Amino acid sequence: MKKIIDISLGYNFWRNAVYEKDWKDALDFLITSLRDELVFDNLAIYIIDKNGETSEIAYARAVGREKDAEADANWGEEIANQVIEQDEIVFDTPQVPNKNKKRISDTYLVGFPLRASGKLIGVLSLVRFGGPEYTRKDIDIATLAAEVIAYIFEKRALQESIAELEIVQRQMRLQDDFVATISHELRTPLGFIKGYSTTLLREDTEWDEKTRREFLTIIDEETDHLTELIENILESARLESKTMEMNFQPLRLDALIRDVITRVKARYENLEIFFDNDCGQIIQGDSTRLAQIFENLFSNAVKYAPDSKIVISTSAKKTDYVQITFADSGAGISKEHLPFIFDRFYRVPDHPGKAGTGLGLFICKRIIEAHRGKIWAESKNGTSFIIQLPLQ
Repeated sequence: MKKIIDISLGYNFWRNAVYEKDWKDALDFLITSLRDELVFDNLAIYIIDKNGETSEIAYARAVGREKDAEADANWGEEIANQVIEQDEIVFDTPQVPNKNKKRISDTYLVGFPLRASGKLIGVLSLVRFGGPEYTRKDIDIATLAAEVIAYIFEKRALQESIAELEIVQRQMRLQDDFVATISHELRTPLGFIKGYSTTLLREDTEWDEKTRREFLTIIDEETDHLTELIENILESARLESKTMEMNFQPLRLDALIRDVITRVKARYENLEIFFDNDCGQIIQGDSTRLAQIFENLFSNAVKYAPDSKIVISTSAKKTDYVQITFADSGAGISKEHLPFIFDRFYRVPDHPGKAGTGLGLFICKRIIEAHRGKIWAESKNGTSFIIQLPLQ
């Protein structure tokens, strides 16, 4: 009969530990099951840090007597340190229980090593206030629970490692794509510059003034494109390393946006731009960097939403911040890509329009964050970029 009970108990402990995705939910279920089999008042789980010392409590529950005295109760930190030093089960029992004291003063503690893959990873600490002492059966049940708890934390560590690995792999793929894109983007203007300059230098042909000027204009434009590309690469590196200087001064955001609109309309005469301003407050900001953000958003709209009208609106939200919405009526961005468009090197695959380098929006986000603001994108009947900047 005893073996049947043990097998049933072990299965009850293990089933949610194996199938529950969230480690805290798995522990909650386990502790509830353990409390049905074993009396304890407090339970704490300590996980060893990289230096081999106990970190803060990774999980704790007060389930029994003196539950209302959590702040003053014993959570077994000292016994956890002893378990780590000795790498074995450690008991701490009052030598002379004092019946005149409060129950919380007489603590019966036991610490169990948590091992994963043969390595000590933490300690399970159980506390009883006022006794009784732990029996052999109690120790066996708690030992089984400690094995399950160790598995849960080993599973959590594995899940975290997989998640970190996936992030690294995605970054590596993005960087590989970036290198390929940059190589192409660099070669294109260089090819134009080299081709047209070589053509102009040919001694066996004379070019009329109109053709010569056309060639020189192309060289000039491609040189600007190359300069902008290199500057974006350098700026993204400076922003990533937080070495870019910001020149914060009082400025009117509406005036800054109007100046950018004037420059953009001179470049794209047929571009429809509507500006609805409802904010005249002064903010602290770097006018050059903020103008760079709006110029980048205009450039993206022209590239990815050609022939789309652009609507910009500003409004002050109470006294905390000003909100700017930059919206186009283009094809929009799929939901699965929205969370990543501000990542460095990220480009939306198969998006209509000329492919970019995946640096523009990354730079925008970093500049906004340097202003203690926020930026995000929404896509419904086009794409809207929402920017919030603090007024103070």
